[in-house]
Amino acid sequence: MVGSPHASARRSSAQLASAQFAKETGSRGEFVRQGNRFTSRITADGSSGWKAEPGRYRLVWSRACPWAHRAVIVRGLLGLEDAISLATVDPIRDERGWRFSLDPGGRDPVLGIEFLAEAYLATDPEYDGRVTVPCLVDTRTGAVVTNDYPQITLDFSTEWREFHRPGAPDLYPEDLREEIGRVADLIFRDVNNGVYRCGFATTQRAYEEAFDALFGRLDWLENLLRDRRYLCGDRLTEADVRLFTTLVRFDAVYHGHFKCNRNKLTEFPVLWAYARDLFQTPGFGETVDFDQIKRHYYLTHHRINPTGIVPKGPDLSGWTTRPDA
Repeated sequence: MVGSPHASARRSSAQLASAQFAKETGSRGEFVRQGNRFTSRITADGSSGWKAEPGRYRLVWSRACPWAHRAVIVRGLLGLEDAISLATVDPIRDERGWRFSLDPGGRDPVLGIEFLAEAYLATDPEYDGRVTVPCLVDTRTGAVVTNDYPQITLDFSTEWREFHRPGAPDLYPEDLREEIGRVADLIFRDVNNGVYRCGFATTQRAYEEAFDALFGRLDWLENLLRDRRYLCGDRLTEADVRLFTTLVRFDAVYHGHFKCNRNKLTEFPVLWAYARDLFQTPGFGETVDFDQIKRHYYLTHHRINPTGIVPKGPDLSGWTTRPDA
């Protein structure tokens, strides 16, 4: 293992906890997302220093987290389950962050750690930011290779191709990469990150700017999808995965908890049909856990929901109705 992860975690727990729960806000009260600390890439030829090898890396995710969720969807669609093992953290973080309390003894059986922070601090003892998922951890050394969530899924499609299942979809085809990148950038700015910019804004102006950008983009997507099944035409791509993980959480948490309440997803006829189509596509709906999603958001964002009450709704039965219904 790299360094002494347990000792590092104990020494730095107070400092790390403070950083995890600190407000990420700019001078105008706008939410500013933390950058990714670990950005190494795992490549097919190992030229990056990390070679794509079955069984070597462990993907750490939370069922609640949209950024981690898309990594698990892509891993499953490509058939990488046997090549890249999966570790699942508890949706409820304590003051030390993401915990492996769902595993027997509260310890990940492969990495041997209780908190993901142990791996972060073993890799960088000076790290004082939030500990995030998804991340890929090298099981040989315990080092965090990457928590660069946008690149992780692209590398699953390109650098892990040798280990894809027969007939796996090409989620990042060369002829569509420019369009996928353009659409994905807009979705990230206004939708994926936009809901957080609404929820974590600390001034009315910052909130309203984020709110207007979010619903302006959702209106744009509603119109875009009127004459196509997927964001980039007739093929499922990386862009659709990235949008899905926000849409599936929209009515359950973002509409109320993050004050994204101009419309519910179910009130966008085209987007609602599109989201249901994806949900009912093998590899999508079975990865969604609404209970863990709701408990994470409503029980860990104490500044937004100090009472810790988790709403009973919304009615989830619509997700299994036919998209054309």
